[in-house]
Amino acid sequence: MNYLKMLVDDFHSTVVATLDQQGYPQTRAIDMMLYDKEGVYFLTAKGKAFYQQLIQQNFMSLTALKDKKAISLKGKVKCIHHTYLDEIFQKNTDMQKIYPENTRDILEVFCLYEATGEYFDITAPSSIIKETFTIGSIEKETGYFINDTCIRCLKCLDVCPQKCVHVDQKVKIDQRHCLSCGRCLEICPVRAIEREI
Repeated sequence: MNYLKMLVDDFHSTVVATLDQQGYPQTRAIDMMLYDKEGVYFLTAKGKAFYQQLIQQNFMSLTALKDKKAISLKGKVKCIHHTYLDEIFQKNTDMQKIYPENTRDILEVFCLYEATGEYFDITAPSSIIKETFTIGSIEKETGYFINDTCIRCLKCLDVCPQKCVHVDQKVKIDQRHCLSCGRCLEICPVRAIEREI
């Protein structure tokens, strides 16, 4: 599934977080305007605190929600100035009303790249879907994993709300349905469950 396309075309509006000058989280609503294989593009005005935070921190996180589905991303951001600005205004016609005629030069385009993401779907609560994805060269898997010290007691299966522990040649956690609640980690008598964050 193309989660960047879904984020821009279906969800569009997101809640974005950076840190303020005191180091506290600050959120605001930001529309994601374009996407390609390099990342997701959005814009803001140079006079806003958000702009300064992006320039200083070069990092942000976001979440979009719609119809019991969510997409979250966190990663690096870079200012690409007016690159794609015309395309953003052509695709997002409301922007033409917000910044008419020659007022758009105060805007700067940013790209969220080298990011880790998660898609979460609870439209069927007894069988949630969770998938992770990346933008760029990040390849680290996150979640709960069962290592080779497992004694196959299956206590983890008994306490799993989604029953996503599966027994094959090895005992494994199905990451597509794992809530990352940590119940398996707490119950494992031999500490065979590890959390990768």
